[in-house]
Amino acid sequence: MQFRKLGRTGLDVSAFCLGTMTYSTQTPEDDAHAQIDMFLDHGGNFVDTAELYPVNPMKAELSGNSEIVIGNWLARTGRRGDMVLATKVSGEGNPAVRNGEPITGAAILGAVEGSLKRLQTEYIDLYQLHWPNRGSYHFRKCWTYDPTGQNRAETLDHMAEVLGVLDDLVRAGKVRHVGLSNESAWGTAQFLRIAEQNNLPRVASVQNEYSLMCRLFDTDMAELSHNEDVGLLAFSPLATGMLTGKYHGDVIPVPSRRTFRADLGGRMNPTSLAAADAYVDVARKHGLDPVHMALAFCTGRPFMASVIFGATRLAQLQHLLNGADLVLSDAVLSDIDTVHRQFPQPF
Repeated sequence: MQFRKLGRTGLDVSAFCLGTMTYSTQTPEDDAHAQIDMFLDHGGNFVDTAELYPVNPMKAELSGNSEIVIGNWLARTGRRGDMVLATKVSGEGNPAVRNGEPITGAAILGAVEGSLKRLQTEYIDLYQLHWPNRGSYHFRKCWTYDPTGQNRAETLDHMAEVLGVLDDLVRAGKVRHVGLSNESAWGTAQFLRIAEQNNLPRVASVQNEYSLMCRLFDTDMAELSHNEDVGLLAFSPLATGMLTGKYHGDVIPVPSRRTFRADLGGRMNPTSLAAADAYVDVARKHGLDPVHMALAFCTGRPFMASVIFGATRLAQLQHLLNGADLVLSDAVLSDIDTVHRQFPQPF
């Protein structure tokens, strides 16, 4: 397993990160505990969750259960020191958590206490804002994204308030480092500027969607990542399973995420199906497993801190881990570039 520095925190995190958004629903607790065991046994140390999880389905009565599953594992094994643990506070608009209230200082204080209790730990290694109050262009919103309704002064005041509360939590030892998610280059830059000017916690990472089929990070965010040491934590590196080839022909395998959301959160369309098939063909041409190729592409990007994936079953996790050390050849990367130019933004 490769390891990377997490921003300027001094933490070393595995290039693969175990995502837990299916824990307690699609992945029962015993299976989830076996996954954590396997992941750590293969050299991984980075585990990501959120107060919102599990998803598929996402319901208020289920929120926080993924953290509970992890907390039970920690209590049973006592292996807190073997894990870099990340979680998130939910943002505005999702009724599954706190009736969809926005992120505020008060919300963060309550959310951290809730996560600590569910996780049965005294500290969170990386605490992230799941999405910004002002909205973002992620989750297929890039097609209609319009930032002109934002109030700059209110946004900056909000950022300063959030960082101030997080500073208190860092000083109290409840949070070690902070990160963002579903953020933009401007938003990340402002968090960094405010932190530097006021000696507040510095953003260590940003968790955005990234895969062969979703490469919005490649331009402005990549430049910011390089110059400011803010690594990407990539979620959905397999494009919610599309890059495995299992949805070829627009099928809905059972069980799969499409049994819960047939459109895969807006990702499924004729163009994206064609793009996924083209990437699978590249893998087969070079004798590679499509899953391993897709993950290796992500881990090979210069701005990548860690690649987050989830597995509903233990056998799936084993298969994912089998590709941990793959490095793609120039010939493979050239063919990937050809497909990317043909399908630059398939969803």
